[in-house]
Order: sequence, then structure tokens, then C-alpha cells
Amino acid sequence: MGTLQGKIALVTGGSRGIGRVTALRLAKEGATVAVHYGNNASAAKEVVDAIASNGGAAFAVCADLSAQGGVEALFTALDRELRARTGDIRFDILVNNAGIWVRGAIEEVTEDVFDRLFQVNVKAPFFITQKTAARLRDGGRIINVSSTAGRIGYPEMVVYGATKGAVEAVTRSLANHFGARGITVNSVTPGATDTGMNLSLRDPVIGAAVSANTALKRIGRPDDIAGVIAFLASDDARWITGTRVDASGGLKI
Repeated sequence: MGTLQGKIALVTGGSRGIGRVTALRLAKEGATVAVHYGNNASAAKEVVDAIASNGGAAFAVCADLSAQGGVEALFTALDRELRARTGDIRFDILVNNAGIWVRGAIEEVTEDVFDRLFQVNVKAPFFITQKTAARLRDGGRIINVSSTAGRIGYPEMVVYGATKGAVEAVTRSLANHFGARGITVNSVTPGATDTGMNLSLRDPVIGAAVSANTALKRIGRPDDIAGVIAFLASDDARWITGTRVDASGGLKI
């Protein structure tokens, strides 16, 4: 029996990178996983099929979180799928993982880039959480994927870092808001992690330089982060809330 047997989880951005491995890990622990994706249906299907091949349960839901109405589309699809499977729209775990990043110092940032980053990284998870509130069972879990860019001053990530700082502020406020229901709200802050968003880390020179600035002397892997998320989703983490868990291997500490 896994630590999440009988639970239902929604993982946004669950078709790739950290989200993909998180969906696989939560399913391994026994959760039924709603794998959200924005446009790559085949990638989401691969995750759902991989979970099913290992005896787990999952389904895909599509919504473009960069667009107006994206959150509504997500919950229209999620509610429909949950009703068909369980007769209910309630679930237990929300992982706000979907996010984008664009490099640029302050002189280079346009209003369009600024608005898009805040739309996907802050506004979408905020309103996803708002809609989740009435659907999340008491004792549930909300886990926001942030970034060390929220604590480290990277000039070329000024807007991205600002979005992650906002996520962490929201995390603390919601921990107090939902605490009376036994719902925990935490953030996880990956550092330099080998995903499709960080292909430059595979360059030997860049990878070595980043590893040298990391206490554990290597680049992170998606499963390093997924394990932390799975722990926060479990009953073992019931007394942890309003906390930022730095899952960076000690990047620039």
C-alpha cells in the first residue's frame, strides 16, 4: 500500500519535466492522478499510459493556462472526468507545477513578457487554488512549485524571480487560511534541475559551473523534486504548512 492510496491528485504541467515525474511518483504511491497539459496531448498520454502500465490510475486534462478562460477550461474537464470515474468532483492533492520562464534583464523585459509570466506563474495557480478550495477534501494538500530564483538575485531572471516570490507569499497566506480544515499549503523550490526548460545545464562547462555552486556538487534531477512533493502530499507531512522547502541540493547557500 502506497502512502497516497485512495487519494486523487491534480498535477498541473504534468506532461513534462518535474510535473511528469511527480505524476508518476504520486501514482506509484497509490494516488489517481489528473495529468494536466497545455498543448502536447501525446506527451500527456505517454504519462497516463506509463502510469497504467505500472498498475496505477491516471487521466489527462487539457487547458491553456496562458489564455483567458484557461482555469475554467481546466475545471470543466477535471469535473467531467472525476464525475465519470467517482461520481464526485472532490479530490485531495493539488500540485501547482505549471510554469514558464523567459530570460531578460530589466532593460529587456517587455510588458507582454511580464504579463505572460505573471499570468501563467501567479494568476493561474492563484485561481486554480481558488476553485480547488470548494473541491479539496479536509486534510488535503496544496503544493506550489516555486524556484530558488525567488531567493537568489539573478539579474537575467528578474520577472521570473518576482513571480516565484509572489507564489511563496501566497503560500504563507493560504496556509493560515486553510489551516482550520487541516489542509496544508507548502512550496517546493527546485534549483538547477535537468529538464526540458534547462537544456543549457547539459553543456559540460555550464553544468560544471552550476555544480560547483551547489553543496551536493551536481545538477538536480526531476525525481529529486518529485520525492519532496510526494512527501509533502503524504500524511507524514501533516504538521508542515506555510513552509518553503528548498530542494536545490544547496544551490548558492
